[in-house]
Amino acid sequence: MGIEQLSFLALAILVVAFLYSSVGHAGASGYIAVMSLFGLAPDVIKPTALILNILVACIGTWQFWRAGYFSWRLFWPFAMLAIPMAFIGGYINLPTHVFKVLVGIILLFTAARFLLRPIDDSVANEPPRPVAILLGGVLGLLSGLTGTGGGIFLTPLLLFMRWAKTKPAAAVSAFFILVNSISGLLGNVSSTRLFPSYAIFLAIAAIIGGTIGSYYGSQRLEHITIKRLLPIVLLIAGAKLIFT
Repeated sequence: MGIEQLSFLALAILVVAFLYSSVGHAGASGYIAVMSLFGLAPDVIKPTALILNILVACIGTWQFWRAGYFSWRLFWPFAMLAIPMAFIGGYINLPTHVFKVLVGIILLFTAARFLLRPIDDSVANEPPRPVAILLGGVLGLLSGLTGTGGGIFLTPLLLFMRWAKTKPAAAVSAFFILVNSISGLLGNVSSTRLFPSYAIFLAIAAIIGGTIGSYYGSQRLEHITIKRLLPIVLLIAGAKLIFT
């Protein structure tokens, strides 16, 4: 990959990291879409996306935690089964295009729900723990298979079911992405061990974008702003995953 192409790729990664981290996501689906557009090989895209996910999720988790939005009580039931299932998903290498289309469809559907149905930022009740554990396992497997981390699905779920307010949902999702991405990467490394030599430049771009985005998401942006950003994030990611 030439210097000019790598520079544009790094810039795209930075923008994706900023946009996603501002709503508590690490950006894996966006990274996958961008790297696909730049013609990277599928067996390189998945571990690279997970690495970038881990870096940005660390930043986002810290920023939202420091701001006081993280809830361990809400987090652990979703994470308990998700972590081992993410490892299994990361180990399995299924046809990439199938999962890109599948994830893209899910993201577009979720974005449509946000755009067509106003969200009440009140909390009705906490999720039943058996339900949360089961759903976490499903999201963990999907996150490992696709390299997405799972937060892009968890945040809408928490909001639609009124299990959390907007910023606590973003905080829980950031940590959920972190643990799933680590587990998924360990599973993927066990089966492929493929990393591009230029991953360090993409990592620096992701750290810069993720730091700025998570700061504004946890400190500066209002709830209504995050609600407007999230469907944009979902639409962009869904369209790119399907059409690139």
